[in-house]
Amino acid sequence: MITNADKLRKMLAEENYCAIITSDINRRYYSGMKSSAGTLLVFPEDAYLIIDFRYYEKACETVSDCEVILQNKTYEQIIELLKKHRTDKVYIESENMTVSDFNTYRERLEGFEIDSSDTLSNAAGAIRAIKSDLELEKMQTAQNIAEEALAYVMENVIKEGVSELEVGRALDFYMLSHGAEAVSFDTIALSGANTSLPHGVPSEKKIAKGEFVLMDFGAVYDGYHSDMTRTVCVGNPTEEMKEVYEIVLEAQKRCLDFVKPGVVCRELDACARDFIASKGYGDCFGHGLGHSVGLEIHERPAANTRSTTVLDENMVMTIEPGIYLQHRFGVRIEDCVYLTANGYNNFAHSPKNLIIL
Repeated sequence: MITNADKLRKMLAEENYCAIITSDINRRYYSGMKSSAGTLLVFPEDAYLIIDFRYYEKACETVSDCEVILQNKTYEQIIELLKKHRTDKVYIESENMTVSDFNTYRERLEGFEIDSSDTLSNAAGAIRAIKSDLELEKMQTAQNIAEEALAYVMENVIKEGVSELEVGRALDFYMLSHGAEAVSFDTIALSGANTSLPHGVPSEKKIAKGEFVLMDFGAVYDGYHSDMTRTVCVGNPTEEMKEVYEIVLEAQKRCLDFVKPGVVCRELDACARDFIASKGYGDCFGHGLGHSVGLEIHERPAANTRSTTVLDENMVMTIEPGIYLQHRFGVRIEDCVYLTANGYNNFAHSPKNLIIL
């Protein structure tokens, strides 16, 4: 079986190198061990996880793709392994390592070439961008939990006089008590004029009749995140609110009809952006169309005006166009999809027609 570490070796494709992975997420992905500390060393022929006493026993039981070493004197242990494998070059994670840690590595690994370019970070991210069937199953489970929470909150919580904080807390409580190990990020639950804030923070503001309620939230299952946004209305919306909602919904539909392997990310973004602009709301869609999701809520690639990444099978992407009218109201509709050979499958199944509660 090809392991994640094997994929990294193929991507780096050099002789006499060592990839040093210290970030929590990449260490988990490439070793299979969740921990808040530890150093993973990947060589062309072997891999080692140096980990402290707190995690050592669990690592010995969990990790199968690399040798587990009890941490003692970390840098001396690293040097011993570098010499054992006659390593010439050390790659580090430029995106995750602090300047302080880099300076320490440079000082302690004197005599070894340290590659502080984006090579390792880019390789690690590119591999993680292609999800396995097991990863997709976990993300679907996370999505199912989130959708159950949404259905519960719409039926039992959202109504005139309820605060944004109460809605957000209800979503969180339902997800955490129905199988989620955590929430994907700080839940966004906004109403009325606050919905014009793409990443607004829930407040004590109470929902009033005729207002939109925007909810952006997700669940985590076995490390994997879900992400969705729905906008509903309490009481009857105005004609303008209906119009804006339908524009956003149509923009998303056009993107879903367009997305497939081979599409360039910035072209996917333009699919929504150009349509929204054609309706006169171009200045009201200020964020990118979407991003990938996995062990982190924001992963590579991103769909924005700059990204030249070409989408591939088993990549995951959120499709979340929005229109935000300052101090008045906003609408966002977000699904998370994964690409198949000829198109996509949608993790989300919640209705997207304008729901009036």
